[in-house]
Amino acid sequence: MTLRDVSEASGVSEMTVSRVLRNRGDVSAATREKVLIAAKQLGYVPNKIAGALASQRVNLVAVIIPSLGNLVFPEVMTGISRALEESELQPVVGVTDYQPDKEEKVLYEMLSWRPSGVIIAGLEHSDAARAMLAGAGIPVVEIMDTDGAPIDAAVGISHRRAGREMAQAILSAGYRRIGFMGTKLGLDHRARKRFEGFTAALAKGGVEIEDQEFYTDGSALAKGREMTQAMMTRSPDLDFLYYSNDMIGAGGLLWMKEQGFDVPGTIGLAGFNDVKLLSGLPVKLATMDSCREEIGRRAAEIILSRLTSEAGPGDTVELSPRINPGDTLRMA
Repeated sequence: MTLRDVSEASGVSEMTVSRVLRNRGDVSAATREKVLIAAKQLGYVPNKIAGALASQRVNLVAVIIPSLGNLVFPEVMTGISRALEESELQPVVGVTDYQPDKEEKVLYEMLSWRPSGVIIAGLEHSDAARAMLAGAGIPVVEIMDTDGAPIDAAVGISHRRAGREMAQAILSAGYRRIGFMGTKLGLDHRARKRFEGFTAALAKGGVEIEDQEFYTDGSALAKGREMTQAMMTRSPDLDFLYYSNDMIGAGGLLWMKEQGFDVPGTIGLAGFNDVKLLSGLPVKLATMDSCREEIGRRAAEIILSRLTSEAGPGDTVELSPRINPGDTLRMA
């Protein structure tokens, strides 16, 4: 199917068809409608690669995230998609599995298509990845984290601040014997930064973590149950458990309720991310909203604004995480 087919079906020139389909030039509403109807009936799909040869970019935004299994990132994608839906840009997703070498490969392949912009999770990248991003000549927005210097623009929260604020809330509620459960900190930089902020705030209050456990496989309810049982068997005097994410926290909460623990009287619990999927539980886990959908929306808006203006490198947009005490954290 070619422009000529659409031209013959609509009775207008190929040049006019091209203008309508690219939304360029002065074309009457009646002619535009005639062309669009003909194109739809014929099933015509324009060849964007041909246009890209002239413009040196395609109307795609490369979105590079570490996981599709983590419930955090679909909400980020929702924000990106909603911000772009009224534009010509479309997000295309690449997944890195938190592996720097895989991030390099995904980034290389995506940049070879000359996208209009890049949205990429995190501030920590290999030297090769940083060089590719810095030399791409397109808007680059690093998302989810603001604890560091971005290559171009960044949108996210301070995870060190998030950790500090949760620790302060726990201490203010009177809890003192605290256990921590989370991912291997070398694989997830944002979880590591929250842990650093959390332990720093505890230390300022004269408290140290009494027990901790880390895991490397998926964040699931079963893992939370398993880790919580193991920790409470080792350290039965703990009065608060802080989880690096809501899914393992919810697993821990379910185990606690089954065992008859007084939550939050005798022991409190908190997670991170405020995952909406868990809002249907009869007991609400204390957590912190990480502003995921807003992060995606603001990142896409930066891409759009940079493509329609001569603005230089973007600033860091730091959003404010909010504690939701739920039913598992006594409030001071």
